[in-house]
Amino acid sequence: MELVSLVRLEGVAKHVILPDDSRLDILRDVELAIAAGDHVAIVGRSGSGKSTLLNLMGMLDRPSEGAVWFRGEPVRRMRKGKLDKLRGRNVGFVFQQFNLLAGRTALENVAMPLGYASGRAFWNRRRTATAMLERVGLGHRIDSTPEQLSGGEQQRVAIARALVRRPALILADEPTGALDVETGGSVMALLDEIASEADAALVTITHDLHVAARARRHYRLEAGVLTPFDLSAPAAGAAAAAAYDRVALAPELAESVAAGPADAAASVVGEPEDTASTPSSESESESETATATDADPVEVAS
Repeated sequence: MELVSLVRLEGVAKHVILPDDSRLDILRDVELAIAAGDHVAIVGRSGSGKSTLLNLMGMLDRPSEGAVWFRGEPVRRMRKGKLDKLRGRNVGFVFQQFNLLAGRTALENVAMPLGYASGRAFWNRRRTATAMLERVGLGHRIDSTPEQLSGGEQQRVAIARALVRRPALILADEPTGALDVETGGSVMALLDEIASEADAALVTITHDLHVAARARRHYRLEAGVLTPFDLSAPAAGAAAAAAYDRVALAPELAESVAAGPADAAASVVGEPEDTASTPSSESESESETATATDADPVEVAS
C-alpha cells in the first residue's frame, strides 16, 4: 500500500507579470513530496525562490501552474475558510525575524495561536503555552516581553509559538539567520528534537550549509529549479557545496572556488582553513600575501 505524503508538490510553477508585461518565473516545474517525520533542507541564495516555495507548501499562496496536495487532498479545491483552518491546525511557521508581538509577554505570544482553537484547547491555552515555554527552556521567562529577551530567547519563543498547536508540518524560513553560530546551532538542535518527538515533518529553508547538514534530505533551489543533492556523503557534499558556492559567492571569489572546490567546500561546512596555502598568482608581492593572510576572513554563509 502506497503511503500518502503529508504535503506534495506536482509540477508547481510560480510566475508574476511585471509592469512592462514581461513574465518573471520564480519557480519552475517543482516536484517535491514530504512525509510525516521527514526533515528536508532547501538551500539557495537570496532571490532563488525559497520563500515563495515555503509559502506554497504552507498554503499561504497558490501556484500559477501545477498542484499542491495536503494529506492527499488538492489544496486548489479548498474553500478559503477550510484552508485557513487546515493551515492553522497543521502548519507551524518559524521565521528569521521572530515576528513576536511587542509589549506582550512570552506567554501571551505563545498562547496567541490557541486563541483560535475551540473546546479544551482554547480554555487550557495558558497552561499549554506555559508547558511549551518550559519545553524550550524558557519557563522562567514567561512574563518577559520580547524587548527583555536575547535573540536566542526570542527565537525559542517563536519556536514555542509555532509548535504550541502540535502541527504536522513545521516550516522554518532562515531560522538562524539573525543569530550567531553557537546560538543558531542550539536553536536548530531544539527544533530537530521537538519535531522528532511529535513525528512532525520539518522543512528548513536556508542559505547556510551548516544548518542544511542537519536534515536527512537536501535540495538546492537555483533560478526557480529544485534539484536534490547529498550533504551526508563527503565527496558528494563537497561537490554540491562547491557548485553552490560558484553561483552564491561574489564574482571575485568564484574563480578561486572553481580552482579548488574541495577546499572551498570544506571552508563552507566548517573545516579548518589551510593558512599555509600559496597565493593563486605567483606575481603577488610578499606584502600583499601578508595582508591577505591577516585580514578578516570572508564570511561565506552565516
